[in-house]
Amino acid sequence: MDFLLPAHELVIETKIVRDRPHGKRIGDELIIDIEHYRKHPNCKILWCVVYDPDNLITNAQGLKNDLDGRRKSKDGEIVVKTFIF
Repeated sequence: MDFLLPAHELVIETKIVRDRPHGKRIGDELIIDIEHYRKHPNCKILWCVVYDPDNLITNAQGLKNDLDGRRKSKDGEIVVKTFIF
């Protein structure tokens, strides 16, 4: 967990894309993070902030579309918003 703002029930998870293989795996890492934070008692909103200065993520918009939105299960509910810079 990079930042927790309990008053807002918000977690900010940051990632830096290191190389092209990592750019291909970043979505899988974030899916794992989403599942983890959905169970966190102080997290209702998750912002995934990805710094990709060399544009190594081949389909950034597709990644955002896959991750963003409300996710609900018996373990909890979370709203995910992804930012890629």
